[in-house]
Amino acid sequence: MTTSNKQRYRFSEAPIWNIQREYYEKEGLRAWNNDQVPQYITSNPMIATAYAEMIFGFLQDRADHAGSVQIVELGAGAGRFAFHVLHELCRLIDYAGISLPAFRYIMTDLAMSNVIAWQKHPALQSFVARGMLDFAPFDAVHDTELKLAVSGETISKGDLEQPLVIVANYFFDGIPQELLYVGEGQIYETDVMVEYPENRESLKPSELLSQIALSYEHRRAPKYEEATYPYRDIIATYQEELEDSHIVFPVAGLTCLDRLNELSHAGYLLLTADKGDHLLDNWKFADPPELVLHGSFSLTANYHAIQKVLEQQGALVLFPHHHYENINVGCMIHVDAPESCLQTRLAYRRFVERYGPDDFYSLKIWVDSKLDTMELRHILSFWRLGGHDAEFFIQSTKQISSLLPDALDEEKQDILLGIHIMWSSYYVMQQKYDLALEAGLLLFEMEMYEESQRFLEISIEEDEEEIVSTVFYCLAICCFELELEEQALHYLRELLRVEPDNEEALALISNFETE
Repeated sequence: MTTSNKQRYRFSEAPIWNIQREYYEKEGLRAWNNDQVPQYITSNPMIATAYAEMIFGFLQDRADHAGSVQIVELGAGAGRFAFHVLHELCRLIDYAGISLPAFRYIMTDLAMSNVIAWQKHPALQSFVARGMLDFAPFDAVHDTELKLAVSGETISKGDLEQPLVIVANYFFDGIPQELLYVGEGQIYETDVMVEYPENRESLKPSELLSQIALSYEHRRAPKYEEATYPYRDIIATYQEELEDSHIVFPVAGLTCLDRLNELSHAGYLLLTADKGDHLLDNWKFADPPELVLHGSFSLTANYHAIQKVLEQQGALVLFPHHHYENINVGCMIHVDAPESCLQTRLAYRRFVERYGPDDFYSLKIWVDSKLDTMELRHILSFWRLGGHDAEFFIQSTKQISSLLPDALDEEKQDILLGIHIMWSSYYVMQQKYDLALEAGLLLFEMEMYEESQRFLEISIEEDEEEIVSTVFYCLAICCFELELEEQALHYLRELLRVEPDNEEALALISNFETE
């Protein structure tokens, strides 16, 4: 690759950030199709349940205060996480039957195309109809208010009586950041030298990001050491504790939190998950950041700086005591007397600290590698642990099918129950699999013909152009078993239309016509 046009930039002003914006604005929801941008780790039912439990706890803690609670998700992406949180939060509220403040979940994103797509998504319509879901474009670097798409309301400075709940997953690692270097007790800014490929004008944003070459140079930055610098205490800690270390410093993220804080008179609750280090030791001798590419790019978020700044402002910050492996989940209670938020803190202890999303994802990586050796009871146990997740079901169908000949009736009933739970909380995205088809075929193998027919017909309705002949055959058998002969013949004729020489279909029709 030949490069040209080498230019020097302050890291937070480097063109990579605008290229990133352009990527998301152009791709819209397509950015998450088939995990082009990873979404499973922060969008599965398990992590959504943890957030729903913490929000439910916070609603309990705020039950004696007037006003509704607004929940703002920054960078809601594909929308799957919001759907799972609302699904589980509604179940918790219905089950508990206690008096809680009204709430509204607001999905936000930089790309207006995403906001428009969410408004049309079938899985979200029931929440919109109940007044508990709205949408808004939001530029985290500049915007100071929320203009809601459904209600038409604008939430501005001082409008809210209850604290704002801020959800920020994979957010702080993808917005502009300063890049500092600590050496011999002094602070430097680390500028980035960018070399562009010669054909840059013809490249898509994702292609351009993958072909840009970055290098770094240090420049003394005494302003960070001045007493008037807003985050001087944190910088002083870095000067004292670090040596030969590169630090991404989240000024844009912190100022975004400050702007959102101004919307409410009562502060905010921040729930956040990211590749983010809150332990100072993890920043010691850190090299310059490498862009982790996945269509867009991400860095490691500096949760240490966010934690220390919020604690100085009076917040109670919770992170796991153990080290994280894949994703770090924090709960930051920035309200008066944060220790009084007992139910919120208990929920964090139960659903993050004791065993949380990072533990689950680490275990899932291991399970994925052992799936072809697992017994049915083990598969069902892990499926339940993950909230009957659709993606794990798809991964497991081949192994489940191989185990069905020896399956107990109770296990088959649990598979059926799990399929119903999974389907009730399924958020449709552009994926490589057909969930209804896989569920219908598995139910067919278990001779649950009525249930199999239902899911196979859903599969046909959703994708009439990609129907495989096996579906028509299975539907015909289901209908014969259910004594629905006209429907059975219809599906046999559809099968023969696709495969005129299909011997099984010809034999079945022949037998029926000679009766």
